[in-house]
Amino acid sequence: MADIVRQGRLQTLPFPLRSGKLLAALVAASALLLATPGAALAANNHSSGSSKTAKAGSAKSAKAGGNRASAKEARSAKATSSASKTQLQAKSKRAAAADNQSAARPTRKSARTAAPLQEASGAEARLIGVYELFGRGKSREALAKAQTLVRDHPNFQLAQLVYGDLLAAQVPPSNAMPDSAGIARLRGNPAMVELHEESRRRLQALRERPPAGTVPSQFLALSTRSRFAIAVDASRSRLYLFENSDKGMKLVADYYISVGKSGTDKAVEGDARTPLGVYYITSSLDPRSLKDFYGAGALPINYPNPYDVRRGKTGSGIWLHGTPPQQFARAPLASDGCVVMANPDLKQLLRKVQIGATPVVTARSLQWISQPQAEKEEKKFADSIAAWKDARASGNEAQLKKFYLPDFQRASRKPVDANSVLRDELAYAQGKRVQIKDVSYLHWRDTEDTMVATFGEVFEGEKNGRTRRQYWLRQAGEWKLFHEEILG
Repeated sequence: MADIVRQGRLQTLPFPLRSGKLLAALVAASALLLATPGAALAANNHSSGSSKTAKAGSAKSAKAGGNRASAKEARSAKATSSASKTQLQAKSKRAAAADNQSAARPTRKSARTAAPLQEASGAEARLIGVYELFGRGKSREALAKAQTLVRDHPNFQLAQLVYGDLLAAQVPPSNAMPDSAGIARLRGNPAMVELHEESRRRLQALRERPPAGTVPSQFLALSTRSRFAIAVDASRSRLYLFENSDKGMKLVADYYISVGKSGTDKAVEGDARTPLGVYYITSSLDPRSLKDFYGAGALPINYPNPYDVRRGKTGSGIWLHGTPPQQFARAPLASDGCVVMANPDLKQLLRKVQIGATPVVTARSLQWISQPQAEKEEKKFADSIAAWKDARASGNEAQLKKFYLPDFQRASRKPVDANSVLRDELAYAQGKRVQIKDVSYLHWRDTEDTMVATFGEVFEGEKNGRTRRQYWLRQAGEWKLFHEEILG
């Protein structure tokens, strides 16, 4: 793709746009800021609060594969595109092009090379192409591409706004007819506010790329049995997809997403928030078993996980799912807690995820670390796993007990207390040499420091063994086990 996309930032226009005040206000109302890319760059440097989101109507919750989504989430959202499009196109016929009053300040190059923009899919890729053409001063080519985009995808609200603004830019200044009242109504329209924020976050994703060779700080180690991994950055409304191999993790795609209407950090049932933490895909729901509201399908995650349960968090039915047919965008805060994607993007995910093996990190804001830094953090925790393994093999119950919190639990049909687990472990491993393999360490830090460790273990001379998923908590500088699942 052209320089604007590869470098992940918009360029200053090579020429000043002619204009009156109307288009500048319309552009501000839609947050595209295409007529003044300098302002777009400046706006990106300031964090913005959560925008108000439109209320969705209700429908019955869908049930499939033993999973349940929130009934509120299943409501069919009223389309906002037609009203906004009609207003914008009516205004654009009498709008004038805006003066580029101030040139954009050049952005500083990052000390670390940014990762290249991953290829977007379908409608979003075409919208990015429109941004790119206009950013390089090719307004007529941008208009032509925008026209075909809205023709092919009439329900892509953001594309409709781009098209309306580009039409307005073609009107000679002598035909300008300022309409301050109309502009004020557009600015105050809740649907316009949502599209404003959606546009800002999409553009932010183009400009602020993860540094090359880095991974989210939660991924300290990932077994090659997990071929893909997912990380969600709620602050950027972005889902990052990683491919995993013996050479490490590589960012292969990223997509615009929406999260809960009330934001993140889910605590109770019905709070319309998206949970924060480390999760795994638990199933893939056939779209034929779901309402059209969920689009191309749904991928439930294991919220609440054992750490959530420990802290008293409630709720269920948290999915990664699509949108109603032909809908390509939603406000950044639009769901009842699920992570929502455009259907073409979700279809790509559906072809790659592995049930039970694909981790999903949902963070308020992702922190990116280098591979050497991840390996350093991994080594610190791996020492604790090795000490736990040696304590089992030694047969020293008192020594082994130091690794378990008093309220430790092992997932099973019947409650299993810590003492029973200790006896089971000693009988299972005492005096035996065990190999730990296929290791994944996922680090989560908020008010406490936790680790989700998944690994296989095989005793010397045997072909098969157990696969464990353990949840560890750091207390007073030492790692302690509080939950374990035997996966196989």
